[in-house]
Amino acid sequence: MPELRKDPFVPNRWVVFSPERKQRPVEYTVVAQNNHREIFDAFSWGKEKLTPHEVFAFRPKDSPSDSPGWLVRVVPNKYPALRIEGDLQAEGIGMFDRMNGIGAHEVIIENPDPTVELADQTVEGVSLVLKAYRERILDLQQDIRFRYILIFKNKGRMAGATIIHPHSQLIALPIVPREVKEKIEQAKRHFEMKERSLFADVLHEELSTGKRIVLENSFFAAFCPWASRFPFESWIMPKFSSLDFSSLDDNQIMLLSDILQNLLKRLKKGLENPDYNLVLQTAPLRSSRREYMTAVEVDYRWHIEILPRISFLAGFELGSEFFINPVYPEEAADFLRQIRKI
Repeated sequence: MPELRKDPFVPNRWVVFSPERKQRPVEYTVVAQNNHREIFDAFSWGKEKLTPHEVFAFRPKDSPSDSPGWLVRVVPNKYPALRIEGDLQAEGIGMFDRMNGIGAHEVIIENPDPTVELADQTVEGVSLVLKAYRERILDLQQDIRFRYILIFKNKGRMAGATIIHPHSQLIALPIVPREVKEKIEQAKRHFEMKERSLFADVLHEELSTGKRIVLENSFFAAFCPWASRFPFESWIMPKFSSLDFSSLDDNQIMLLSDILQNLLKRLKKGLENPDYNLVLQTAPLRSSRREYMTAVEVDYRWHIEILPRISFLAGFELGSEFFINPVYPEEAADFLRQIRKI
């Protein structure tokens, strides 16, 4: 059983201990056949029986579950960081706090072709991936044990990926992550001082100056944030007040897909196909939201963060939680703006 332990030295930080993760495959299993190296891919068509039973898929009408023909497929992670079965059983161990590692861990297989990354998909293909995110959030938020749902994508070895086939992951947590709590607290402080929304103010500044804007459309803006932690770090944020990613309608998802695909193509072309992490941060689930925020005090907005991994975290960053970034966001945004969409 996985376990969550609270750090006694750092407020709001919990650490997940999940011994089963040691059994994960690293990259693909490679098999020698007739002097050729064949890649074994459990995420492609015809290999559905090698994964746990799917919990969601976009597939042709009347197509049976766990069969070929799907466009996007969601399955439980075979080596989950957290397990969905059981109770939290939070308790104190002397001065320390722990609870069972209860949650959900799912894999969103973005398409059946292991060579087609998210940046290479059509806008319609990207929209199906984002719709799968939405549908899984809507389903899992009904479980009262879960307080937050994080969706992320690790692309490439530098970003922590162990499987090449393009996929994203979802983890439903019994606690709200420290970074989300701190963003909400900062938004509260901003409102108390200025009686304005922090997220709206930041986006207004970005759109007004345009120095760090990479792309925008009628509903969304992509920009390199003022205090970017990584070279060419890019965020996508809605121009309208929106707590929950899961509240987007199909038209909004299509517009978001267009700007996300365009941004990923620019990063791929300009940075020569970098490894990256993509993180979707949304509001805490409704069951726990009242504890952290009210609609009057906080205009928290979901947002997507894309973090190219073209630099290393070293001792200074890990020891201080400061980041050293050699590229100003104004330079990064200007560079990305000049790249033509492929």
